[in-house]
Amino acid sequence: MRRGCPDRVGMAAWVLLAAWVLLALAPVAAGATLGFASYYGDHMVLQKEPAGAMVWGYGEPGAVVTVVVSGDGGLIVMKKTARVKGPSGTWTTVLDPMDRGGPYTLTARQGSENVTLRDIYFGDVWLCSGQSNMAMTVLQIANASQELAAAARYPYVRIFAAAPARSDVELEDLKQIDLPWSIPTAENLGHGNFTYFSAVCWLLGRYLYEALRYPVGLVEAAWGGTPIEAWSSQRALRACGLLEDVGSISPHRHLSGPQTPSVLWNAMIHPLLNMTLRGVAWYQGEDNTVLHTDWYNCTFPALIADWRRVFHAGSAGQTEPLLPFGFVQLSSYRRQSPDDSFARLRWHQTADLGVVPNARLPRTFMAVAVDLCDEHSPYGSIHPRDKQNVAHRLHLGARAVAYGEKDLVFQGPYPTRAVLDVTRALLNVTYTQELVFCRRDARAFEVCCSSQLSPCGWLPAPVVAVESHTVTLALAGCRTLVLGLRYAWAEWPCEYRSCTLYNTQALPAPPFLLDTLPATAGGRELLLLPGSRFSPGI
Repeated sequence: MRRGCPDRVGMAAWVLLAAWVLLALAPVAAGATLGFASYYGDHMVLQKEPAGAMVWGYGEPGAVVTVVVSGDGGLIVMKKTARVKGPSGTWTTVLDPMDRGGPYTLTARQGSENVTLRDIYFGDVWLCSGQSNMAMTVLQIANASQELAAAARYPYVRIFAAAPARSDVELEDLKQIDLPWSIPTAENLGHGNFTYFSAVCWLLGRYLYEALRYPVGLVEAAWGGTPIEAWSSQRALRACGLLEDVGSISPHRHLSGPQTPSVLWNAMIHPLLNMTLRGVAWYQGEDNTVLHTDWYNCTFPALIADWRRVFHAGSAGQTEPLLPFGFVQLSSYRRQSPDDSFARLRWHQTADLGVVPNARLPRTFMAVAVDLCDEHSPYGSIHPRDKQNVAHRLHLGARAVAYGEKDLVFQGPYPTRAVLDVTRALLNVTYTQELVFCRRDARAFEVCCSSQLSPCGWLPAPVVAVESHTVTLALAGCRTLVLGLRYAWAEWPCEYRSCTLYNTQALPAPPFLLDTLPATAGGRELLLLPGSRFSPGI
């Protein structure tokens, strides 16, 4: 045998061994090519009728995958087929619309291989996203022990949490999962601080379940200390002229997350686009009080419009084009802060129109949280612990906007006009709803009395009388025309559940910034319009 040449017997043995290994691994390799996408699993909720739930996964390119929904006793309810696309190796199918309920099994078959998911229910699926106030767990909120103990009473509210992840490119599937689809327990709802599972998301789902009485699936994708730009696609940012790198540091450094544009969209939202959704709940904005504050009146509507468009397309048209989108208006942060960035951000959350839904933000709803301050929160005052009222107000908006409940009051009173009493220096402001006057605050209302718009000389306009739908303000300090009117325009506008005005359902009047324009001869009646004439910093 020449030196350097392999031993023929040894080579033959190696070939036989290699063949044996390949044969032994063949079933595993074939099985590994078939599977559901990462966020499908036992105990999950799929979207019920009238939409069809999108189901997708992986397989051998060119192969046919059969998807079967089975009920009790293995009775086949539905069968779908899909061909695996190359080179991605993915397959998709849309299930026929299913009535609410379960349990079902969901099986994918490819040749002799199959993967089965069990305890599947059909109901409504809600996506919850945002930053640290969305990421706060039930363990961290008021009355945590009672809330955790109650979890076992809601086995049909199912929960799922994507792990925090970032990517410079759009991902097709999630990098990692913190909590696979689960039946709620005290352990998975109270896992830790700012980890899975979101208290606001859980409470919203629980309140919706109590109203709907059918399964609700909750998907959390949140990361503390993150600006809206990180959750926005490149398309949405381009629409607002914002594509530069966001390199500033979050002011809440212990919770600081990625700041770079689109990295959370790429890793945590884009992988979910094939999911058929019923609605979205959003709790974010704190980081944008220091980063691109006055772009938020563009970036927020652009994110909503973009998410709606791509979730509709990604689900093969099953997610509604005007996907219901609820959000939380910012609460308080620092007492007696002269900075008005929180007030401006709250205004921009409504696209500078004060209330939603509106022309720029159709089919949206808002939970006003300016009165839910928490100065002694162990997580900092920017993280108030009363998430029950936040979720309660959100769920009212969802029931009215997403589910079309008629005559349901879901937002606080808002002004429609003002009449100036020149001789007595009074301004009578008329509201849409019956008012509850909670607390006298000399600075709750302010008027712009300058002869110029910018900078405006804002002066207190104390409340002198409150009737069922009208507030009368004193204008003693105003020596010129009233050019503007604003309410609760402060970082810390009031004490806990003690703002000046509520409605009879205990919902607070939202902050506003309004122009006043003479509407009749003599200028006695004033027309209230969104404060577009004022500069962003006013």
